[in-house]
Amino acid sequence: MGSRLIEELGENNCINLDKKESPIYNKNTIYGDITKPESIHINRNIRSIVLLAAEHKDNVLPISDYYDVNVVGTKNVLDKMDKVGIKQLVFTSSVAVYGLNKNNPSENHTHNPFNDYGKSKSQAEQLIIEWYNRDPKNKSVTIIRPTVIFGEGNRGNVYNLLKYISSGKFIMVSKGKNKKSMAYVGNVAAFIKDRLNKKRLCIEVFNYADGKDLNMSELVSLVENELKIKNTNLKIPYFIAFVGASLLDFLSKVFRTKFQISSVRIKKFCAKTQYDSNKAHKVFNSKYTLEEGLKRTIKFEFKNSRNDIDFF
Repeated sequence: MGSRLIEELGENNCINLDKKESPIYNKNTIYGDITKPESIHINRNIRSIVLLAAEHKDNVLPISDYYDVNVVGTKNVLDKMDKVGIKQLVFTSSVAVYGLNKNNPSENHTHNPFNDYGKSKSQAEQLIIEWYNRDPKNKSVTIIRPTVIFGEGNRGNVYNLLKYISSGKFIMVSKGKNKKSMAYVGNVAAFIKDRLNKKRLCIEVFNYADGKDLNMSELVSLVENELKIKNTNLKIPYFIAFVGASLLDFLSKVFRTKFQISSVRIKKFCAKTQYDSNKAHKVFNSKYTLEEGLKRTIKFEFKNSRNDIDFF
């Protein structure tokens, strides 16, 4: 996400604070760990902060890492912004604050996170609201709650799913009728840029998804059609998959190792995760449709040589 945003903003217009080297924009990158206040290097010449840093994987151990990075880290950044006088913040939260199987929640839906990632993001949002309320006449805050993000070079859950489908060994869990809101990384980066350019002295919250949600069966068919492959029609009942994944969770704790499959991932895979993003699309026109974003990603990652298309 960070590299895509730098490309969108222009590498001469931003500084990337990260705890590891950037694979593309290393000359723009300075070392910093938001859990360590002394390493957050922000100077007074910076006009705005985009806070992307997060601990978000499903199998993070210890669990306290979610709160150290997503909550304490956020507070450290806000404290540093106060010290140097920066008043504009764009924060990427998550639809995980709503929980699973909600009925297309809008930004006004109550928070009911089901995992520690969602809980930590909800707590971080509360810190930001409190920070804004201490000087509302001079601060500009945008909280963006994207759904699951995918795209070229993005190694998140969607990439792992697409890779599994592309192998030809994919097996569906449950019936595959649950729909998923998704967000192409190029559109999310462009939306962040749009919010930075339209600075308003207020606090705004947006869900972000690309719309025209696909169910799991439709997503599998799209990948198969693009790659001209066919997976088995075998479907595993949810209960059996969940019990098996729970056993792996137990073994993971016993042997202190991580497995690709977990009970959390089975829950998320089979859940209906659709979100109302009409508010965002009233103020922003995305460049790519969901299907176009998926096809670009499939082409880049699995279909042709990566040199056949531009990364961005």
